Amino acid sequence: MTGSPDTAADELAWPEDAVEVGRILDAWGIKGGVKVQAYSADAQALFSSRRWFLQPPEQDKPMMVKPKSGAIPRLIKITSVRDHGEGIVATIQGVADRNGAEALRGARIFVSRSVFPSADPDEFYWVDLIGLAVINRQGEALGTVEGLIDTGPHSVLRIVPVGLTAPVKPDQERLVPFVAAFVDDVDLEQRQITVDWGLDY
Repeated sequence: MTGSPDTAADELAWPEDAVEVGRILDAWGIKGGVKVQAYSADAQALFSSRRWFLQPPEQDKPMMVKPKSGAIPRLIKITSVRDHGEGIVATIQGVADRNGAEALRGARIFVSRSVFPSADPDEFYWVDLIGLAVINRQGEALGTVEGLIDTGPHSVLRIVPVGLTAPVKPDQERLVPFVAAFVDDVDLEQRQITVDWGLDY
């Protein structure tokens, strides 16, 4: 028995909590596999979801590889995903050959935040930190988290100072290492991070 039109609509409904987690780089092999670039060093969001929502590549950003042909589907169902060398390889339900995989080149991958694995008490997903207010021990407002930089050993908070609006020039950002030596507390409910960092640093 096939699903009703309402069921089909639910399948295609864009999640309200959709988070962009990577993109499809190119085809892999001859049986419909794709190579995937994760946007985070921790790619668990890609591994935890079997439903990836897609958007076409951003037209204003240059791409190394462009889609071969055809429209990119709104939703794909993942049959397998695994680490492969320095990247990730996935297979997709209904994509059985290289041509089908090449048609997905450059697609931006989104998954529902609700399917992310639970983080440890002292761990946080980048997406949960972006937009949080940052104050220091003196109660002074440093600004708002605009993004993070992965330096390898640790991440660095990119903070847009109070009074400025993103995007800002690199020399206008405050950069605070996201390590226990400088970060006192992360309160996701209050949407606030407390740091040991002066306004004049």
